[in-house]
Amino acid sequence: MKLDRYDLRILEILSKDGRITKSKLAESINLSVSPCWERVKRLEQAGIIEGYTVRLNPRVVLKRTPVWVQIELKVHNAISFDRFEAWVQDIPEVTECVAVGGGVDYLIKVEVESIDAYQRLIDRLLSSGIGIARYYTYIVTKTVKQTAPPLELAD
Repeated sequence: MKLDRYDLRILEILSKDGRITKSKLAESINLSVSPCWERVKRLEQAGIIEGYTVRLNPRVVLKRTPVWVQIELKVHNAISFDRFEAWVQDIPEVTECVAVGGGVDYLIKVEVESIDAYQRLIDRLLSSGIGIARYYTYIVTKTVKQTAPPLELAD
């Protein structure tokens, strides 16, 4: 599906305010309500809009401590990567995981109620036999910026 400037504007607005009214959204992109809403429905049907959620402030609701962890595996092969990635899927405290190039294999974001809970999670990780060579822990002291990336037309 090729996106035009109206589609991108709709996506940008909805990514910041998923509760915006149909009429306010249409007004924001200079379209009437019906064509605007047809575009939204088309974006949903195409799977570009996967759903609408609420982003909670974890400091208020969950009282979680975010921790970023760099992980390097002992062995670099498909079996080792698959084993680690399967382990991550089953751990609810791991809220993000990305494979990266460079000196480490993965960056994971862990959100726990305390540093003690984080250490217990790391102890489980190390005793699980999934082949961790080394890890580096970074306790988040302040979130400086957290936004959705800007939307641009694909070539």
